[in-house]
Amino acid sequence: MSDHYDVIIIGTGAGGGTLAYHLAPSGKRILILERGGYVPREKANWDPHVVNVDGHYNTKEGWLDKDGKDLHPHTNYNVGGNTKFYGAALFRLRKEDFGELKHHGGISPAWPISYEELEPYYAQAEHLYHVHGNRGEDPTEPFASGPYPWPAVSHEPRIQQLADDFARSGLKPFHVPVGVQLDEKNPHQSKCIRCNTCDGFPCLVYAKADAQVLCVDEAVKYPNVTLLTHALVRKIETDTSGRVAKSVAVERQGKLASYSGDLIIVAAGAINSAALLLRSANDKHPRGLANASDVVGRHYMGHTNSVLMAISQCPNPTVFQKTLGINDFYFGAKDWPYPMGHISFVGKLDAVTLRAGAPAFAPGFTLEWMAKHSLDFWLTSEDLPDPDNRVTLDRQGKIVLSYTPNNLQAHERLQTKLKEAMKQTSCSKHGHECHQGLFGRNVYVGQRIPLAGVAHQNGTIRFGHDPATSALDVNCKAHDLDNLYVVDGSFFPSSAAVNPALTIIANALRVGDHLLTRMGVSASRPAMASAGD
Repeated sequence: MSDHYDVIIIGTGAGGGTLAYHLAPSGKRILILERGGYVPREKANWDPHVVNVDGHYNTKEGWLDKDGKDLHPHTNYNVGGNTKFYGAALFRLRKEDFGELKHHGGISPAWPISYEELEPYYAQAEHLYHVHGNRGEDPTEPFASGPYPWPAVSHEPRIQQLADDFARSGLKPFHVPVGVQLDEKNPHQSKCIRCNTCDGFPCLVYAKADAQVLCVDEAVKYPNVTLLTHALVRKIETDTSGRVAKSVAVERQGKLASYSGDLIIVAAGAINSAALLLRSANDKHPRGLANASDVVGRHYMGHTNSVLMAISQCPNPTVFQKTLGINDFYFGAKDWPYPMGHISFVGKLDAVTLRAGAPAFAPGFTLEWMAKHSLDFWLTSEDLPDPDNRVTLDRQGKIVLSYTPNNLQAHERLQTKLKEAMKQTSCSKHGHECHQGLFGRNVYVGQRIPLAGVAHQNGTIRFGHDPATSALDVNCKAHDLDNLYVVDGSFFPSSAAVNPALTIIANALRVGDHLLTRMGVSASRPAMASAGD
């Protein structure tokens, strides 16, 4: 019985880590399996050459693209998953994103649940992940049952100037909701020191709101919770009927072990979760586990993302840049009635990071000068679910990620809108327009962001009411099995155009309540910390 658990959770990111935290007080025996280890706490955590140029913390695993060419994914296998390296921009999906939306490139399908059903869990997620923001600024934000638990992260002077310029031109700039443990009123007590190594870096002082620090580390304090690191799940086994997921085969330290569980929860990320279900094919599930519908691995989405650098005559000494967003074009504009997407910032780019992609830039600027004078925008547009954009396995079991970008005209329009908006900005230092030009830059050096940059991966194991067209039901349980669930971004039927992390977190809390009820445990939680704690 020592190898049997009430719940087995595969993965420790936004989905798995949050679910582990939510279930830990239940007293049920829980096993958490993470294929990687903890990100080492070392000075290199904050070294842009180590992190961005060398890709030291990236997986060395190789995948293939649709043409059979090597693909080196920019992803991380660690406790906390990709939340260890994310920028912690924690958006709710817009209310309209849960319904069917007509895009220039096609239809974004409706979800089987409404925004109202997820709203209470968004509120819980924002408390749990220390989200700082201001309600009422974002023109597209949905109804919320309460204010953000912490005030918005303030703009530094150059970003405040840009926000003022945008507002004067008729736009509605807002403070991006960010998950950091920052207390600007009491900086001497604040965990977050508002440094320039947040977006894309692991937080050396454990102040970023990531799944390891806030959820996994808290969950393992309970005696009923066990975490095994460097534990790669090779396969999920079923009973002879094929209706029950019985056990997981785990490779650890060169040895194979088997652990059985009453409930098995998959949360390895949309790509690896799909690959795991495909690897778990058996006589009862010849196309892969939970795949009678043949949708497992299909409809992969990762957004159309780009970084645009605005180079100005006046310097941009901003340290923590990721505070400003624009959603005025999220659902369209007077001259374009289709959704375009979201504009915000990446963390401040530096000369070391730029050097890796230097050939992409126009001559005439030194990289140091560019880094000191750039505004580094991040643009996200929705990509649409296409059954041929999919995760498969080759004969050797290697992941193949086949993806053809779509809905690209929306993204091009969004870039144009930003360029037009930048023409309205001024430089307070010189009193005239300081914008010198907008340069497209691929932040993932040598790769297209939609393919190698898989931080926004979602959609490969979609949920829905119809078992013929979805793999999961509305509680994210596999239609084909009685006890198998998926709680990472795989369940998304559409990708919207904001970071998926908060929706994954909120859904994990929602599914967690369902699982607690299923196990006969009260779904109540200890009182949340109040704002400012």
